[in-house]
Amino acid sequence: MGDSQRISVHRLLGQGLVADVVLWKNWRGAAALLVSSSTLWYLFERAGYNFLSFVANVVLLLVLILFFWAKAANLLNRPLPPLPDLEISEETVARVADAVQIWMNRALTVAHDIAIERNLLLCLQVVGGLWAISFIGSLFNFLTLIYVCVLLSLSLPVLYDKYQDQIDDRLCVIYGTIQTRYKKIHSIVLSKIPKQSTKEKKAQ
Repeated sequence: MGDSQRISVHRLLGQGLVADVVLWKNWRGAAALLVSSSTLWYLFERAGYNFLSFVANVVLLLVLILFFWAKAANLLNRPLPPLPDLEISEETVARVADAVQIWMNRALTVAHDIAIERNLLLCLQVVGGLWAISFIGSLFNFLTLIYVCVLLSLSLPVLYDKYQDQIDDRLCVIYGTIQTRYKKIHSIVLSKIPKQSTKEKKAQ
């Protein structure tokens, strides 16, 4: 595979701050994310620290720091703590609502195709995906799963960006093997399942 066919991983990830962090172009942000996630995982999983107690202690510490900072600034004629306006704009709410609406519509479309259109292949894909999620969830608790996802997001994109040609060649071979197996299964099993005719669909 030539360089002209290479996929820009940075462009696929949005070319923003997230892409820079995930690909370690912003190594300070990536290191901060790795250290903070590792620290939180160690505190909650190994040290047995309680999440609610941790949040309460962090907020308590911030409140005390801001209070004494404001008092000292008043006594020493120094500027007050530089706090931004802590409010969520309507644009942010609208963007989040639009994203949620898109994902919900996709889920409803999949449910419609399975229940009404009787798409067997899509049903098998959904069942396989949900089973995989359930199996992975049984191996880890939720916090460990999030930590593993953070580690994978900080390692897999970088490895793919570096060894893209070799990985794509392997994936092409695997995809061809899966296609061959699927055609055999389809010719033996799935092709014998009766399909609903167009007249029956119109009658419904």
